[in-house]
Amino acid sequence: MNIALPDWSFSPEQAIALQQELRSQVIVTDQLGKVRYVAGVDVGFEAEGTITRAAVAVLDVDTLQVIDLAIARRPTTFPYIPGLLSFREIPAVVDALEKLTVLPDLILCDGQGTAHPRRFGIACHLGLIINLPTIGVAKSLLVGKHADLADEKGHHQPLIHKGETIGVALRTRVGTKPVYISPGHRISLNTAISYVMRCTTKYRLPETTRHAHKLASGPAIDAIAVLPIPPDQLSLF
Repeated sequence: MNIALPDWSFSPEQAIALQQELRSQVIVTDQLGKVRYVAGVDVGFEAEGTITRAAVAVLDVDTLQVIDLAIARRPTTFPYIPGLLSFREIPAVVDALEKLTVLPDLILCDGQGTAHPRRFGIACHLGLIINLPTIGVAKSLLVGKHADLADEKGHHQPLIHKGETIGVALRTRVGTKPVYISPGHRISLNTAISYVMRCTTKYRLPETTRHAHKLASGPAIDAIAVLPIPPDQLSLF
């Protein structure tokens, strides 16, 4: 994957203006072909936040076996501002994606898609840059409200903000908090829910972002030398 990242020098005001400009380009209908490989993307930080560490895990969508992994590090150049995380995280994510040998057909991002005050979370921004279908899978609520969920795996409720459905709160595991699902790019909300559930086993997070999270936020490690890594060994990271 060879990604041409545009100039990435933004003030917070410029970042908000760019989100407002690009939001109209986000596609929230299904424009994805056959999905064979699905990836999870997550970002962590090292050295008291001065180094951004991005991780990508590519899985076979049918077996959920990990078939490719990549990690990339960059100096952190943008401050932590809720709603503007893509400007802090995407450069390292792009570096990690460029290291892959198996290219995904669909990417699940740890973060928001359209469930965002300007309908342009990191999943939307990344999807536009790389022109691939993306889904936002967030562990916490950024904006919107939803009705109470039944304590039943797969139950979901619309996430409403300013009278608009921007995603769903989805129960992926009984007895745990929901995750917040929204389209990123080139995928509808219903299809996004379907793929998140397809990638979810016994844990709260889908296997895609769960593996990526371990690599992004676990003990500091160098690039993965041997692939694939059996799933039972991923606990080492």
